[in-house]
Amino acid sequence: MAEPTPAATTAAAPMNTRAEAEAAPPITPENALLEGRRRPGFQKDLPERIEQMNTGAVRPPPPEAFYGKEGEVYPDGIERTEMNVAVPDRWRITSSLCPSGGDRSIYTLYPNLRAVCHSTLDPFHHNVLKGDKPIPAKDKPGFLKGNDWFFIVNAISDTIVEPRSFPIPVGNQTTDRPGSDDTFGNPHSLVLAQTFITGVSLLKGQTVFKPPIVEYRLTLATQVNYVNVPERRVLNVKPSKNSDRLDHFVGVQEAFIDYHLGKYDNSRFDFFSLRVGIQPFQQDFRGFLFQDENLGIRLFGNRDNNRLQFNLAAIRRLEKDTNSGLNSVVQTPRHDYIFLANMFRQDFPVVGLTSQVSVTYNMNREKNHVEIDDNGFPTRPALLGNLRGRNYDVVYVGYATDGHIGRINLTSQLYGAFGEDRNNFFNSEKAKIQAFLAAAEASYDYDFLRFRVSGLYASGDSKPYDNKETGFDAINENPIFAGADTSYWIRQTIPFAGGGRAIGLNGRNGLLPSLRSSKEQGQSNFNNPGFILAGVGADADLTPTFRLSGNVNHLSFANTATLQALRVEGSIPKSIGWDLSAAAIWRPLASQNVVLRLSGAVLQPSKGFKDLFAKQGKEGKFYSVLGNFIVAF
Repeated sequence: MAEPTPAATTAAAPMNTRAEAEAAPPITPENALLEGRRRPGFQKDLPERIEQMNTGAVRPPPPEAFYGKEGEVYPDGIERTEMNVAVPDRWRITSSLCPSGGDRSIYTLYPNLRAVCHSTLDPFHHNVLKGDKPIPAKDKPGFLKGNDWFFIVNAISDTIVEPRSFPIPVGNQTTDRPGSDDTFGNPHSLVLAQTFITGVSLLKGQTVFKPPIVEYRLTLATQVNYVNVPERRVLNVKPSKNSDRLDHFVGVQEAFIDYHLGKYDNSRFDFFSLRVGIQPFQQDFRGFLFQDENLGIRLFGNRDNNRLQFNLAAIRRLEKDTNSGLNSVVQTPRHDYIFLANMFRQDFPVVGLTSQVSVTYNMNREKNHVEIDDNGFPTRPALLGNLRGRNYDVVYVGYATDGHIGRINLTSQLYGAFGEDRNNFFNSEKAKIQAFLAAAEASYDYDFLRFRVSGLYASGDSKPYDNKETGFDAINENPIFAGADTSYWIRQTIPFAGGGRAIGLNGRNGLLPSLRSSKEQGQSNFNNPGFILAGVGADADLTPTFRLSGNVNHLSFANTATLQALRVEGSIPKSIGWDLSAAAIWRPLASQNVVLRLSGAVLQPSKGFKDLFAKQGKEGKFYSVLGNFIVAF
């Protein structure tokens, strides 16, 4: 009988039954491998062995034919621990053929060589200035011992053009518009800012498969900014100062040493590292609690094939330049200390979702320190209530998730804040802190579209004069949430006129209406109205280089008792209004090296916002336009 053909064999193969499907092992982090992917330490079942005899094949030479015996020391000073074959510098095997003068005749012989011969100013190909190749031996300083030293240069130009409007109080002593007789004047203003970020990093180690052994990094940011507003005493406490300002500042944003501790524990390169100096840190996935660059010491690492990661850090906050927000290292660091611990677990509680637990302790000891910002306005203590300085201790306990469940992308965050404020500025007594935040954002991808829904609740203080503060406030928030800085509410600071002096209802690039003198220079305040956000949005990747985004958010206070007490009003509605925003992002090179972004937002006030900020007999919308041009090397 003839053997069945492969097609017939395939056709005769039985289909998987429902019982077989149900008996299949469940998907776990151990077996959730995509086709064609590999993972260290995990071996898939191999196909049956194929034996083949090739009588004409040449057998490989024996190991003795290779030089590089175990224990042999080479001229470079490295002792070989296993048998090796010496080859030229593997990073420059082909680029060593590139012509260095005007003669390009070698391209005639090797036309494909052009693909590896590029200028050192080209960031898109192998470049010694981008850490793609180690420092050549002839250029390496003598104090750098050993091989595999890499040098990385980063340069970013960030340009901002920002026309905007917000409720601007009329100056008490004088005004640029003598006919003004209302609490609020002309709302229109303009911000221009040019920031140059330059960074260098020197590191040792072959970082393709494992973290560096040691890294030294320095990053400076230089900003020139110009602001024009229609009223005096907005930009400077002195009424004699003009209503526009040109300023500049140089800040040290990173200056740290990162040292790898000990040897790797296994072939998966699980590690411990210690980082000391001015360094960036973000406590949660979206920046709800703390995101900043400060002086600190941080121990971090991973375990279990990078599925478990952890951070332990102690931070002392730096003073900031008022007009740029950059670090000011010429001033004494603040007496504001942060101790953080967090742990991430991938694929928990389900595959595709990462969970994080965190504990953050903020110890503030600035009761006896008075801080006046660069424009002459007091920032500590805030000019609210009894105007007295404050010390406080607060512990934040958090749980967060980020990832996906099936086709649903999900980010969530829960925080509880517990502690003690030594001075409730309403009654000058000690008060317990007990406040909460919950936020979530889910999205669904369909073809080139992503649809998003967002929600956030931050508790507010319902009884300002008691001995419990229940308004949630962060340490230094910078949330990437509900449209981020495309949103009017998140992008703009709204002065809290009539309820305090030099106080903002909210902070720039922040969500919470925390009634602080400054998000960067002020203290946390748990006597605040809280916040509720509900929103929807969508992203459309029309091409690989062009994206459109839109967001609609409804905003409201959780409780207005604090606002009523400060403004001495009988009732203030909770509704803030509708925040409508849209943005276009173009990346002409399909990378982050050149990014152009244009966004616009409108705040349609509701009863609560109108009660606080409406001009006499007038109601209007407020707008924010942001043009951002980034070039990076």
